[in-house]
Amino acid sequence: MSRLALAGIVAPLWFTALVIYQTVVQRDYNQVALPISALAAWPAGWLQNVNFVVFGVLMGAYALGLHRGVRPGRGGAISLIFLLVSAAGLVLAAVFPWGRVGGTFVVPAGHLVAAFMSFLGAALGLIAMSWRMAADPRWRSLAGYTATSGLVMVALFVALGRLAVPDAAPLHRWAGLGQRVIVVIWFACTIVNALRLLRVARGVEAR
Repeated sequence: MSRLALAGIVAPLWFTALVIYQTVVQRDYNQVALPISALAAWPAGWLQNVNFVVFGVLMGAYALGLHRGVRPGRGGAISLIFLLVSAAGLVLAAVFPWGRVGGTFVVPAGHLVAAFMSFLGAALGLIAMSWRMAADPRWRSLAGYTATSGLVMVALFVALGRLAVPDAAPLHRWAGLGQRVIVVIWFACTIVNALRLLRVARGVEAR
């Protein structure tokens, strides 16, 4: 279980590092206006597709570890299902990457489905997992934080979809920044919970 916990620590760090590298290499990429997925539309976009796949696999492994590390209870397997849907969505994002024809971005329908799976799957998974955490003394102190993170992610995802994603939306030029706010909340919660899982796992393995 320790290795699965480590996957939850490595995954966000790996993803973030590779995104930063790409934004340095592809200097005309606008981090404020464009979502992370748009990196796939640049000549070195294959890096982002690899990034999505590796991130998805690691997050899937971490989801299994978190499921094993928190006692069964309210939420049951629902939390695991949502988190695995999120991980699958990340891989799907690589299967249907952004493209560009001339100066126009092309976003496949499959990628839009992947975005819903990734973000809402993660958010709803955190909310459902928080119910289980609340009933487990080892996790109770993180239940509120985990639930809040999930709820804020849902609220921001909906707001972003209405106010920033459409071309004519008032905050369209800030869409990339808005997405990154959601990602920071998601990644922070993932690392915090993965660190607790690592401690729980080492406690179990030491017995």
